[in-house]
Amino acid sequence: MSAERLLHELEQLHRTRHETFLYGSDDALRRHTERTTELEAEYLRRFPVRMVTASRTRSGARARETAARIEATPS
Repeated sequence: MSAERLLHELEQLHRTRHETFLYGSDDALRRHTERTTELEAEYLRRFPVRMVTASRTRSGARARETAARIEATPS
């Protein structure tokens, strides 16, 4: 599978995850989970050193939450 196709498949799986979780049959959810795991493992195998956005780490998330609280606090 090409890298472009792999990314497309992953995007599609991530886009449909919530609906499958809420409304899919047990078999559909199991298959969705298996396929997601397979493709994510393949992505990580191909791209072990990928760009990680600082804001997507735990410390980045905490910084966003702190900034949002400060912004929401009346002066």
